[in-house]
Amino acid sequence: MTDRGTREAVCEHIAENRDETLAFLSELVAARSLPGEEGPAQAVMVETFEAFGLDVDTWEPDAEALRSHPAFFETTPFEEYGYEGRENVAATDPGSGDGRSLALSGHVDVVPPDPVDAWEHDPWETHLENGRLYGRGTFDMKGGIAAFVAAYDALRELGVELRGDLTLQTTIEEEAGGVGGVLSALERGYRPDAAIIPEPSGVPTVGVASAGVLYFRVTVPGKPAHTAYKFLGVDAVGKGYEIYRALEALHEERNERIDDYGPSINQYAEAEGSTTNLSLTDIHVPGSWTSTVPGEVVMEYRIGWPPSAGQTREDVRAEVTETIRRVAENDDWLAEHPPEIEWFGWSTDPHEIDYDSDFFGLVCEETERVTGGEVEYRGGLGGNDERFYNRYYDVPCPSVGPSGGNGHGTDEYVDVDSLVDTAQVLALTTMEWCGVEE
Repeated sequence: MTDRGTREAVCEHIAENRDETLAFLSELVAARSLPGEEGPAQAVMVETFEAFGLDVDTWEPDAEALRSHPAFFETTPFEEYGYEGRENVAATDPGSGDGRSLALSGHVDVVPPDPVDAWEHDPWETHLENGRLYGRGTFDMKGGIAAFVAAYDALRELGVELRGDLTLQTTIEEEAGGVGGVLSALERGYRPDAAIIPEPSGVPTVGVASAGVLYFRVTVPGKPAHTAYKFLGVDAVGKGYEIYRALEALHEERNERIDDYGPSINQYAEAEGSTTNLSLTDIHVPGSWTSTVPGEVVMEYRIGWPPSAGQTREDVRAEVTETIRRVAENDDWLAEHPPEIEWFGWSTDPHEIDYDSDFFGLVCEETERVTGGEVEYRGGLGGNDERFYNRYYDVPCPSVGPSGGNGHGTDEYVDVDSLVDTAQVLALTTMEWCGVEE
């Protein structure tokens, strides 16, 4: 273990410089970086890493080079914007010896703050109140990026020389699936011995798992007619409702069958009985007119499932497809005019960390030392970037991040004290994992 004096000095530096950390986080929040428009935030990161004296690598993802990877799918921002002008950023502090390598990685993209009028303050300008810093991205997850910047700054200012390589990395489009972000970084060669993504876990809670996620679209045909002669038409919305009912029944059946998230905990106690989720997210009637029987309805869905389900994406697709097929088979109209199913956007497998890995044990130890609390495990209901490391490259990667609230919602905030705790955990873990020159 690194000597006690150095560890204490690093933690003190982080605590004493919390105002600088909040100022940096405020600058990063002000750099609006919606999916597909991550450039402003990445410019802040390049400037920050260069000020640290690090060599900075920036690159645009190459979709064609990634396409054959089993984790690849075309994200919605890629379909809209492509990858031109959307750079990832990595800066490496090369180790001085034969220590183990580590990556601290975070995504700069945030979801839209709409409706902005519902916010108490401008979502792009941070507001500090009662130990909370408010603003879009403070919680998910620019706060985590600010924490690893603070952690590295403490090591640098105190002259701590690492034996192993440390990479600081900020990536794009996690909110849409992360294919052009962390996956692109791994394929570029940034494959450390271990990694941490400081997604908001709520230290001392540590993130250990994520759900598999699929999006799909069901187009249900009808037969348009003037509503005065409804008997001449076929109501597509009514037919769609039968499919909706069947998919709701599938949701219930899956939750009865898949009733355990596994060794990790579900982060919401009230979500017991909802370990796997199948949700209607959008519905529209193309060319609708008040005096016309709907000739078509389009429904979009999201389905998520935990690692304990033991299911692949192909398994889940088959369940959904069979459910819709049975509805059509038992309906005279749909049997002759079957619904179309299109899989689009998010397409990810679930993951779970190797609980027996040396790195995960170290992360838990340092988290408990810093916070004084007992580590609990969090298994998310959504997908995240950690899956790329854990599932496809055998790189242990938990999430260790701050607490807060209203991520993706109105008046998002991060708890300042937990931001400091996170930075301290990251700094101490870095020293112990990479090793320090005496």
